[in-house]
Amino acid sequence: MDENSVPEVPAVMQMLDIRHLSAEQLAGLGVSQIAYVKPVMMNGVRAFAIHAADGTPMAVAGDCDLAVAAIRQHEMLPTLVN
Repeated sequence: MDENSVPEVPAVMQMLDIRHLSAEQLAGLGVSQIAYVKPVMMNGVRAFAIHAADGTPMAVAGDCDLAVAAIRQHEMLPTLVN
């Protein structure tokens, strides 16, 4: 590298707008290992939806502890959102 060249920034160090990540970028961040739990109303009853990190619906549980346990049972990291 000569004195006038600029070193390339590794992909992991580049700033990303997480609202606009591609499927490939999500996969690189471990999206298949993260799921989130979100409180929802289903047929007038409070429930807890389980979604993959990319927003794909996966399941619904009757309580938060059950939702978190289901995520952990599948060796994923649970995250709670409101």
